[in-house]
Formats: sequence, C-alpha cells, structure tokens
Amino acid sequence: MKKLLSVLMMGLFVLILAACTANEDAGKEPEGSGGDDGEKTEEAAEKVLYMNNGQEPTSFDPPIGFNAVSWQSLNNLMEGLTRLGQSHEPEAATAEDWDVSEDGKVYTFHIREDAKWSNGDDVTAGDFVYAWKRLLDPNTGSPAAFLAYFIEGGEAFNNGEGSADDVQVKAVDDKTFEVTLISPQAYFLSVITNPAFFPINEKVAEENPEWFAEAESFVGNGPFNLTEWEHDSHFVMEKNEQYWDAENVKLDKVHWAMVDDTNTEYQMFQTGDLDTSDVPPELSEQLFADESAEMVDQAGDYFYRFNVEMEPFQNENIRKAFAMAVNQQEIVDYVTKNGEEPAYGFVSPGFKDPSGNDFRETSGDLLKTNVEQAKELLAKGMEEEGYDTLPEVTLTYSTLDTHKKIAEALQQMFKENLEVDVKLANMEANVFAEEQKALKFQLSRSSFLADYADPINFLENFQTGHSMNRTGWSNEEYDKLIQSALKEADEKKRFEMMYDAEKILFDEMPIIPIHFYNQVYLQNEDVTGIVRHPVGYIELKWAEKK
Repeated sequence: MKKLLSVLMMGLFVLILAACTANEDAGKEPEGSGGDDGEKTEEAAEKVLYMNNGQEPTSFDPPIGFNAVSWQSLNNLMEGLTRLGQSHEPEAATAEDWDVSEDGKVYTFHIREDAKWSNGDDVTAGDFVYAWKRLLDPNTGSPAAFLAYFIEGGEAFNNGEGSADDVQVKAVDDKTFEVTLISPQAYFLSVITNPAFFPINEKVAEENPEWFAEAESFVGNGPFNLTEWEHDSHFVMEKNEQYWDAENVKLDKVHWAMVDDTNTEYQMFQTGDLDTSDVPPELSEQLFADESAEMVDQAGDYFYRFNVEMEPFQNENIRKAFAMAVNQQEIVDYVTKNGEEPAYGFVSPGFKDPSGNDFRETSGDLLKTNVEQAKELLAKGMEEEGYDTLPEVTLTYSTLDTHKKIAEALQQMFKENLEVDVKLANMEANVFAEEQKALKFQLSRSSFLADYADPINFLENFQTGHSMNRTGWSNEEYDKLIQSALKEADEKKRFEMMYDAEKILFDEMPIIPIHFYNQVYLQNEDVTGIVRHPVGYIELKWAEKK
C-alpha cells in the first residue's frame, strides 16, 4: 500500500494551509459597528452560534428530509412527543406524560397545554394524527415510512393494502393522542424522537402544501424558528419564544453555513467564522495530540452498495472478491484518520443483548481482508459467468472531499489486489440519492446513521423492496427473520433472529462495510451544551455561548 500512502499524502498538507475563499454569506453574519461611544450594537450582543450544515437541506418536510443534512437542523426547529435528553434517553417533550396499557401495545400521550406552534396555534393531537398518517401515506412517498410500521395498520396503508382509517392513531381530544402498536416495542419512545414523527400543523399544511420550503412560510414547534433561508448559501434560526421550554433556550440565533469541503470548514473555524468544525484527516494526528479534537460515539456505518441486478455484481463470488480486496484498517488509518473503527459487520458496536453482551462482539467479524481468497473468488465468479474479461466497473460517490478520498483508496485497492481497473464517477448529493434508489449504479458509496437505538434498525434496511435496500438484493429467509424480530416480544429470541439475519447478509454480500461512525469535531471553547447523540441528531436546545 505504499503507492496508496504516497498518493494520499502528496501535497495535501499544502492544500490545508492554503487560504480558502468561501461564500461571504457562508460564515458569520456581519456585526454592526459600535457608535461613537464604542458601545456594542444590539446585534453584536446577541448570542449567535455558527454551524455548518455541509450542503443544502434535502427538505424540511419531516417525512421527506431523510438524511443528516435535513434532520440535523430540523431537530432544532421542531419537536415530537418525546425528545432525546442530555443523557441520550427519551424524555417528555411536546407530550408532558403518557400512559401504557397492560399489554404494552397502547400508548396514550398527554400533550402540554402550553405546546404552541411558532405562529401561535396550539399543538393538538390532531396535528400528530395528520402527520403520522401522512408519513405512512403512499402518496407522500416518504423514505422513512418503514419506521412507522410498528403502528397497527401502518404497513398495510403504506403498501397500498389498507386505508388511512386502518392506521391506529387517534385524537381522543385536542390534547390526548393515542397509538396502538402491533406488539410491545421496547424502543418505541426512542423511535418517536426521530424527525419523521414530528407533528405538522394541519391547518397550515392544508392552506400551503409547500409550507416547509421557505423561511417565510415555515411553521415549527421546536426551540428555534426558521427566519432566513438563502438556498445553497445559508439559513438562520432564532429562538422560538412560543416554545413551551423557551426559558431554557439560551442562544438567540443559530447561523448555518453550507460548506461541503472539510478544509474550507476548518479554515472558517480557525478564523472564527464557525464555532464547530470537522477534523481534516491531514491534521487529525496533530489535533488529537494537542487535545484540540473531541470524539464521541455515533451509531452508524460508512459502506458501499453493490447493485446485484447489474453485471458483474449479480455474481455472489465476484461481490465477495471485491469486498475481501478492501482493507478497512488502512482506510481508517491513512485516509479518514479520525479514530474510526473498521467495520467487519453492519450493526455497529454499543448495542447490548439480554445477556449484556455487545451485539457486534457476539456476531463477530463477518468479513475480513483476504487478498489471496479475493483473487480466487474473482476467478471462480468469472468462470461461473463465462467472462474472459470482467465487465467495466464504475464506482459512484456523492460529491464531498472525504467520499472522493475513500473512493480513490478503493480504486487503488481493486487495482493492486484484483488487477481490476475501476472508474470513478461523482455527482451532487440529491441527484445521487435519487439515482441510487433507482438502482442506476453498479457500486456506490453510502452511509447509515441509526434512527433509533436497536440493532433491528440496521438490519431492517435490507429487506426485499425496502426503501433503504438500494441493492436489488433479496433473500426470503432474511425477510422472515426480520419480520419475526420486529414482532417478537421475547428479547432473547429476538436477538438470535437478528444474529442469524446479519450472517445471511454477509453470506451473500450485497454491501462492503468500511467503518463505523464516530463524531470527531473541533469546538469553540466559549461554546458549551451542544449535545451530540450516539443515536439521533444534534441538540442545540441547551447550547450556550459566552
């Protein structure tokens, strides 16, 4: 891998130190100058947090913006019945409390009397009924709809086999919301902290179906309001005085830039134009050594998807050959360099089974780098398909400097370990996502951040026809195990089903895991109280800036 190291390192440090010119609107808002007496203007005295969103949000429509660049910020504009607290556990939020039936299937939530929308309307149980049924409505086309399949009647409605009336959610009265589940769900209160389950002001949405598309029309119920949105440039949130817990929100504003280059982001942090930043791989060793960089856990995977419906990856042995030719350890050591753990399975560490054992440790390494075996499998697969020459392979990634570096590392590994020339292609993130869903790529990068704290959330993605599958892969036994696990109340049996399912996934290899996520960041020492959940999205509700 000497070639890989020299290619990656050559000239990158020089680029880091070079001045980066960013859109003048991407960083700080201009502060007003003081008067003749030197007093600060009102704007300069405000507590403004400067964050980077990376790119334009896909959508601030809760069931549609199914990615971090939408939900990370939306999580601070809106709020569900529960919210992840500072200890990462679900707490009372828009609902002040709830009752659970003896069989664990019926939850009755009592919505706060002082829960208001940013336009002053009351948040009602009807707003949750409207939002949750809209999430499941097949006409909405939400990629997150599967998260609500634990609701009685939810999956049938979403699949076109049932009606909205069959979905067991109802408003008992204006402030009482009831939901019936298909079975007891130990993680239910965590699931509904997810932005897919945020309420929607029914009156506003019916009057303007595009209420979420501009700052002027946006109506939320969270700690902050969306007050400015210059598309593809920046957006601004201000403290929501209508929020039921406004007295504990300390920031006046949050300004979000849209900078998709880690080096530029770092330069903006250095100049004070951002209060937080990712860590450029080229500086990670130095920043960890001087204790500037912080690291916290995050449940999720960076991985690649094979399209099993396109040559040559319809062949299982060829897929395994490509997977075994990848050296995950070298990627985290020499490419990303942010202390990530290499991934040899799909469920990330940190989830305990009923015996107290970590899922990842129990399931073990289901893939390991093995160049000699990879060569043998490639030859075997080519013989099975009658290939004298392997069909041309293109690896596609969404435009981001880190994605490019990892793609280039894989390209070189495939060349060195399999003697296969792989072409690289990249495209803008939103277009990439649509093309990947439509199975337009042979081999493409991907990522998954857990939506709730349970291994089933990782594994349910690869069911036949699932919106998150995006590989064309299908296995009947795998589907049965996942469906059974989703309904199983016995935790020991449920975990055994999940262990079996993950093994099937790697026996047929429709994916190549690269590394498990963590959160490595730099933060202004004057900023405190930002909560980064291992499972979930960033919380600015408790953030403070001196």
